[in-house]
Amino acid sequence: MSDLTYREIEASHDIAHIEHEGEQELLTLNLGPHHPATHGVLRLLTTLEGEVVRDIVPMIGYVHTGIEKTAEDKAYWKAIPVVERMDYLAYFFNAMAFCGAVETILELEVPPRGQWLRVLHMELNRIMSHLVWLGTSALDLGAISMFWYCFRDRETILDLFEMSTGQRMHTRYIQVGGVIEDIPPGFETKVREFCADMPDRVDQFMALLAKNEIVLHRLRDVAAVDEETLLGLGVTGPLLRASGNSWDLRKADPYSGYENFDFKIPVGTSGDNWDRFAVRTLEIKESVKIILQALDGLPEGPYITENRKYALPPRHELATSMEALIHHFKLVTEGFRVPPGEAYYPIESPRGEMGCFVRSDGSSKPARVHMRDPSFVNLQATKPMVQDLYIADLIATLAMLDPILGGIDR
Repeated sequence: MSDLTYREIEASHDIAHIEHEGEQELLTLNLGPHHPATHGVLRLLTTLEGEVVRDIVPMIGYVHTGIEKTAEDKAYWKAIPVVERMDYLAYFFNAMAFCGAVETILELEVPPRGQWLRVLHMELNRIMSHLVWLGTSALDLGAISMFWYCFRDRETILDLFEMSTGQRMHTRYIQVGGVIEDIPPGFETKVREFCADMPDRVDQFMALLAKNEIVLHRLRDVAAVDEETLLGLGVTGPLLRASGNSWDLRKADPYSGYENFDFKIPVGTSGDNWDRFAVRTLEIKESVKIILQALDGLPEGPYITENRKYALPPRHELATSMEALIHHFKLVTEGFRVPPGEAYYPIESPRGEMGCFVRSDGSSKPARVHMRDPSFVNLQATKPMVQDLYIADLIATLAMLDPILGGIDR
């Protein structure tokens, strides 16, 4: 093989090439972008020495949809459904970050009831996201029963979303100024029934996995990364908390009334796969506590701002109030205008800091929308986690990394 041909193959990152250096043999292999263990459209350019990972380069962009630019071409309130679709497991959080940034520029106050309803739905969404992570991660380790158990409980949460919003996914529930609708009769009872069962479910999951030898060998003392390295990479969320750092925006920089809730932040000690597993699993129990507190202390009053310039007036007003009819017409056809300015609004999503930057030029459409996607940033930690591990440990570590790849291809 000539040098030129060899370099062409190496540069193309073709399916595989073999490099000989004395007795050393390295194989460069693509995992993905269509591989069940990558949890989405992710390509891992992996260099192997036998079964040991010597180097790895995560590559994304295979489902790029241009969501940020699409949002910039729509009125503010019409951009919400677009932004939600950046992460199909955390749509409430995407909408919250976007609406929070717009409300900051507008200096628009959200009524307490609207804030608490947001918290209630976001914590249900956090549990749902963690259940998908746990079920798919266990499936990667061969525990197919866990997949069914987790998705059984996920279906219950989606039923609750359908009951309160009309949609199981991409609900468009969170609006600029509050939420689109109050919770319906019977919703509180259903949520309390779910919260009564969920802690026991978590204990059952732990009983099934925590003493399983395969799980223990793939997770405990595997892929440990220290806090300093993770902070240097900008990693947030459960991955950072697994290393012992308790940073959580719900505590560090409360929003939407989180300062009124009593809950703990689970943290790990060594930052290995086991700590990542334990932190997320324990977070489910803490989310249940928050949901119950939200139901117990749900304030009375409006669920969305009463400023008719930014929120649709109640339908019953349209037949009796010309002013309400005008506001409705303006909002539906043109949307509301936002004064010139910019804001960044960070929240704690299931995978870390989800932030939305919005810049306004005074029109009814955002001049710039940019999302800080936690999965996008956290994938940088793939190499320090898996370098010099076995390829089987790579698969387990990728599961604990939890990209799911929602929200990284915008």
